[in-house]
Amino acid sequence: MKKIILFLFVVYGLKTSAQLCDSLTYWVDQSQGFNVGLDTSNITNSPDSIEVWWGACTNGVCYSGQGMYYYFPQITLTDTVKLNYDVYIYMNGSVEVCSIEDWLIFDGNNWVIYNLNTVGIKEHKDKIGINKMYDLYGREILKPNGFYIINNKLFYE
Repeated sequence: MKKIILFLFVVYGLKTSAQLCDSLTYWVDQSQGFNVGLDTSNITNSPDSIEVWWGACTNGVCYSGQGMYYYFPQITLTDTVKLNYDVYIYMNGSVEVCSIEDWLIFDGNNWVIYNLNTVGIKEHKDKIGINKMYDLYGREILKPNGFYIINNKLFYE
């Protein structure tokens, strides 16, 4: 019986931690510099307190900050930014730690997540139409610019 109770406690505890971290998101403001903030609106339980530690790296230099909101004046809209945060959520005498790391680029309107996972040409084989051009993300293009794919072959122009 003790093993069953311990098992349920561990499973419930892990589930609560995962749900708590999954309920966190962040926002980035595209104003001058780089403003970030933590969005806790999806947390269903009220924590006792929250600590947030931010990190932003670009051009080989990293900056850090603390708080629910932080401003990095050193980062510009032309930078590719590695953003990370560690969130410490204190609730009912325990602490949960949530961490995330994303690469962001500015697309002209907003900061967007830059996916660094490469995709092979063969992975797009089912999607590729005959004599159509695609970029390296698998999106169909009308005019080549840099690397592109036609009929499962890589070209550069």
